[in-house]
Amino acid sequence: MGEVAEFIIKYRMARAAMDLAATILAFDDFDAEADAVALDEAMDGAGTDEEKIVEVLTNRNNEQRQEIKDKYEACFGKDLTKRLKRETRGNFEEALEAVLDPPPVFDAKELRKAMEGGGTEEDVIIEIMCTRVNAEIEAIKEAYAAEFERDLTEDLESETSGNFKYLLVSLCAAGRDESDEVDEDAAEADAQELFDAGEDRWGTDESTFNRILVTRNYPQLRAIFDKYNDIAGDDIENAIRDECRGDLQDGYLALVQFARRPGEYFADRAYNALKGIGTKDQQLIRVIVSRSEIDLLRVRAAFYTKYETGLASFVDEDCGGDYKSLLLGLIKGDGDPE
Repeated sequence: MGEVAEFIIKYRMARAAMDLAATILAFDDFDAEADAVALDEAMDGAGTDEEKIVEVLTNRNNEQRQEIKDKYEACFGKDLTKRLKRETRGNFEEALEAVLDPPPVFDAKELRKAMEGGGTEEDVIIEIMCTRVNAEIEAIKEAYAAEFERDLTEDLESETSGNFKYLLVSLCAAGRDESDEVDEDAAEADAQELFDAGEDRWGTDESTFNRILVTRNYPQLRAIFDKYNDIAGDDIENAIRDECRGDLQDGYLALVQFARRPGEYFADRAYNALKGIGTKDQQLIRVIVSRSEIDLLRVRAAFYTKYETGLASFVDEDCGGDYKSLLLGLIKGDGDPE
């Protein structure tokens, strides 16, 4: 953890400067040693007190959980995450590990899982790489190197191809303007470039889409999309669907939706994980854990607006046991708009 500590601090500072809508906040009356003792007692003896584990971990933010882990090792000479994994099973075990990992480490692990083995889970890569701010991406790269002794950019290059590979490498560079400034003239010029690169030519100049979607700040992108509609008489998302295919199309659409409606983007990811027969549990865990200290209130509101049911209600119906209790503890509420 020492190798990524500096980037975790940068990550926290970047998030603290934003207008957030978190469900998990710092616990006011925090005592790391008392929590470490409580967790040890919950795992001591013949049975495990899962309710106590959920109560503690869903009422502390990630920074406090890291302090609890350090204090637990100091007090008992054991690794808290490993101890909890020995005491739990299945999706509950996976969700506990997710909440105990620092966010950049969790994302790094998710990216490695998405690329190792026989196939590549491009949707996981898109979800993470297209929605993290610069400081998060830098922290993820450092965590990836520390955890796996591998280079994230090189792995993304080797596991993907074509213009989708170039999109991911660009995102890995973490070069997005993160100001709130909007230049209407520049927005019109970029919108015209996008139109000329797509609908107004034979074939598509993906490098233009890549450069604009990856480097412009989010308010500027929204202005560009409005100007594009004025020029083309159509939405930028429809143009992307017409001009691109496969993973590249999915990546561009994710960037557009996240720039416009980040809450809705993650609401859709949660719904996709829950709908139909069976649950995509790792996807659901990733969405709820990763957004719980950022904007899960907005995700909840978007979920309710779009799907006419609360996220918590959906989770309550679809999941079970201690796993469900942990997720509901992170969601905190019935999913209605705040």
